[in-house]
Amino acid sequence: MKITSVDLLALNLPPLASPTPPRPGSVGGEAVPLPIHVYPEFTRSRGRHPGDVSGEMWVRIVAEDGTFGLGHTHWGDFAGPVVEGAFAPLLIGRDCFAIEFLNDLMWRASQRFGSTGITSLARSAIDIALWDLKGKLLGVPVYSLIGGPCRDALDYYVTTGDLDWAMELGFTKFKIPNSASYVDGTEGINRLEEEVARARDKVGPDADLMINPVMSFNVEYAARVMERLLPYHLRWFEEPLMPWNVHGLAELKRAIPTLPLATGEDHRGRHEFRELIEQRCVDVLQPDIRWSGGLTEVLKIYTLGEAAGIQTIVHGGGSMAAGQHFALAMPESPLAEWVMFSRAGVPLNEVMRIPGVPVPVGGRVVPSNAPGLGYELRDEHFRPYG
Repeated sequence: MKITSVDLLALNLPPLASPTPPRPGSVGGEAVPLPIHVYPEFTRSRGRHPGDVSGEMWVRIVAEDGTFGLGHTHWGDFAGPVVEGAFAPLLIGRDCFAIEFLNDLMWRASQRFGSTGITSLARSAIDIALWDLKGKLLGVPVYSLIGGPCRDALDYYVTTGDLDWAMELGFTKFKIPNSASYVDGTEGINRLEEEVARARDKVGPDADLMINPVMSFNVEYAARVMERLLPYHLRWFEEPLMPWNVHGLAELKRAIPTLPLATGEDHRGRHEFRELIEQRCVDVLQPDIRWSGGLTEVLKIYTLGEAAGIQTIVHGGGSMAAGQHFALAMPESPLAEWVMFSRAGVPLNEVMRIPGVPVPVGGRVVPSNAPGLGYELRDEHFRPYG
């Protein structure tokens, strides 16, 4: 079955008829420091600085019988031209079932202008769409194509600063945002310890608790923070350093060996993850299927990690169909992440409004068993991207 077109789209879902109002005073989507925030001219408010997650872009790949598959990524203003200019001409007219071959074509074609970064985003959206298309053509869910279910349902952890609302929704595992940058010095460490202490007191001693600095520390600062947080028994300490600093992660692992390190959302492709694994500087791999090269690439990352005894818990995986299918099929992927940007009082099924993608109930999800990734999206749900 040959590919006839590759289209760039943006979601254009109709507004809810009667949305639930948020509770008064609630705030969704906590501001967190990122690397650029060492400069005070850039506010730490979400979405207010260069480089923040932006521009969700969908790719639709159509086969010659009219069946189509859907995939998505971010930073579409940058990734879109790569899809249209570099990759679509490679794909059109080729066998849509040859996913490994098509990925290798894109990877080899991009070597001279860079196979990571924005290129990886473009390839991710295409690859996810190819898996969705393959599942639809064969009449089976994607999780059956990649190995079949190894669990009945997915256990979730939630990323949020509103622990009261998360607990009310039935979550029992929590990742809280970080408020400090290394430029905040000792005051930032003291403030952060107080926040973690309050969170631990709220969720209790038996709940999983994690924190995510999102690349806002250097090695010295991260070590000081990790040492201060040891009494709170975190399940892991996430992405303290920028992705290039693999040797820094190794230093942290040697300095504070009893606090597990997780990272990977801003690493791109199996070769970067291979270095993390070879350095033995990470305890949990966290590729993002929308950013790291797609489902095909993340399956390879998973295999590298599994061989080394390291679990793979996909970044934001529980909030997207491809991540749900991945976690259902991979034995060494025991959790899925729900990133909660919504405000307290708003039901999750009003927030995740992509038809066909289930939301957690009581901290668990059973992924769709519909063919492909289970999207219930029609042409009227999209407009051309841009």
